Amino acid sequence: MLRNKTFHPSHEPLRSHDSLELQHEHVGGPFSFLNPTRAHFRHSDLPPRPTVSEDLPDGARDGTDVEAPPNKDEQFASDVEFKWRSRDNRKGRHTIVVDPANDSGKYITPKSTSTLRAMGQGILRMVTQYPYWNVSYLVATIFTLGSVVWVLNSFFVWLPLVRPDTEFKDEILTAGGVTAFLGATIFEVGSFLLMFESVNENRAGCFGWALEKVLEGSGEKVGGRVRLMPDQDGCSHHHTNKRNFVGKPDIRTSSHNSTSAASDSSGEPQVEKATHTNDDGANWVWFPSAHELSTHYFHEIGFLASFAQFCGASIFWISGLTALPGINNKMSQGLLDGIYWTPQILGGTGFIISGILFMLETQPKWYIPAPKVLGWHIGLWNLIGALGFTLCGALGPAYGNSGAQYEASLATTWGSWAFLIGSVVQWYESLDTHPVIEKGKDAAS
Repeated sequence: MLRNKTFHPSHEPLRSHDSLELQHEHVGGPFSFLNPTRAHFRHSDLPPRPTVSEDLPDGARDGTDVEAPPNKDEQFASDVEFKWRSRDNRKGRHTIVVDPANDSGKYITPKSTSTLRAMGQGILRMVTQYPYWNVSYLVATIFTLGSVVWVLNSFFVWLPLVRPDTEFKDEILTAGGVTAFLGATIFEVGSFLLMFESVNENRAGCFGWALEKVLEGSGEKVGGRVRLMPDQDGCSHHHTNKRNFVGKPDIRTSSHNSTSAASDSSGEPQVEKATHTNDDGANWVWFPSAHELSTHYFHEIGFLASFAQFCGASIFWISGLTALPGINNKMSQGLLDGIYWTPQILGGTGFIISGILFMLETQPKWYIPAPKVLGWHIGLWNLIGALGFTLCGALGPAYGNSGAQYEASLATTWGSWAFLIGSVVQWYESLDTHPVIEKGKDAAS
């Protein structure tokens, strides 16, 4: 069997959850020689997929007594699946796919997280939540900070060419050089953390949702639905560990971790609650073994993308160092070409490879885009930014030409803005830990 169609037993996600059934036909990835990047699961505690006639209560079938969802943030659904994605697993996210029922269904789920209201709530989280212990959050915010510095750098090196009257003394050399060094250093730190994130993915997988069976009716007419709710306390990703940055996940007994059932003659809904936690969280990994690298990580597209980013940032940092005043203005043209412009080209190439791989990781096939996945857009904007930085380095040796100088500085400008957009979207993604996707019609998630 092809490598992207099956999981190695030691790396099968959610294997510790006996109640989750892997849907083998939905296991896949963009390349046959790399590990799977996506899979679907069904929960054995959920009712089987209903038929159309089974889906609706008696009153809803004839258009009367249609039942409203329990609250404004929930909806009825006729089907629920749990979608595992390798990128989501690294980022501490738990995705479900729901099929909303217009009238009612056997499930009660949160509404889609791709609506304008949900996206507004996500943006609000970005300015009100600061999970500094979360490595994915740190990666996103550090890259955002670095991109802001590069945007400032682009103004220092490009604006004087457009509006010479705005230039102050040594603006390009001093302000441009210092911000280039700071931006390259911040990108290096972010890439360093990105590598740690890639080798500390949750191999056992994390379910991340609590189930409640809501009993309705009385006597022989007792029926029930299953409610799904985010289970922050039971999450086994290392992102939830608030006590230290590199320890085991902080798994606590969930408030939903109880079981109770009762029937009420008054017909009031009663609740039977259950959750599933995972205690397979491993200690933080600083350096994977050679065996793990050869058998797993070199076949993991997310790791390869992170490694390309780290290598590119490390090489690119050389050009940041040599951009500093006192170094840049003391070198000959040949030396500038060798240790200033060439690292920009090589480092930018690493960024290009990384952006492409991050896009491919989210795609069902290598040739089919995935514009409905946030990670795909992050990879796309990072790819655009990488092309700008690489183009700047490629035009560098002809910097004495006014046209080449203008285009090189302009490439840094639009490349910096592209990196900033991708980083902000990644910031949003790091806080959106329980995406809800509606089958067939959702925006990016």
